[in-house]
Amino acid sequence: MSCADDHDDLHPQLGADGKIAVPDDVQEAIRTLIRWSGDDPAREGLLDTPKRVARAWKEYCRGYADDPAIHLARQFEEVGGYDEIVLLKDIPFQSHCEHHMAPITGKASIAYLPTDRVVGISKLARVLHGFAQRLQIQERLTAEVAQCIWDNLRPEGVAVVIEAQHGCMTGRGVRTPGVGMVTSRMMGSFLTDPRSRKEVLSLMGY
Repeated sequence: MSCADDHDDLHPQLGADGKIAVPDDVQEAIRTLIRWSGDDPAREGLLDTPKRVARAWKEYCRGYADDPAIHLARQFEEVGGYDEIVLLKDIPFQSHCEHHMAPITGKASIAYLPTDRVVGISKLARVLHGFAQRLQIQERLTAEVAQCIWDNLRPEGVAVVIEAQHGCMTGRGVRTPGVGMVTSRMMGSFLTDPRSRKEVLSLMGY
């Protein structure tokens, strides 16, 4: 089953009920999965499940229709001489791993050291969600968020730290709940200057 019903249709049509129209082949794919899992897709409780699942995945993966860089387009140069770290800390997010399509839930801290421009602080969260709402691995998600901010704001430094729990580890396989994975990406001064890196990590709580 594809995360997006059709990669050529990132803005799906609505049905007569005002909800996303789900193609027959997508519904049948979900029925096949239900049968393979051992249940009967024709029983009452599962009759509408294929449509619900398909619509849920369109929502989980709405990041495919989003260009995260757009959120950084509006920038402000009147910063009153401010040239210290800008940090948005502990941003909650949810994603899904591309290997098992299991949930990834966690938090991210995003910081940058501005040169002569800043963005609205909520835009950093929008960049995170734009990349998180796709099939992901945590390492790539961390790198994509940092690179997007680096390319579009051209700051002195960027730091992104993500801490998350993975359903593919807690609910299956090794079945080890309560384990968190931490990834980081440092760019610019946060990479080359140990004092700057120590400062930003301390502000993040690491």
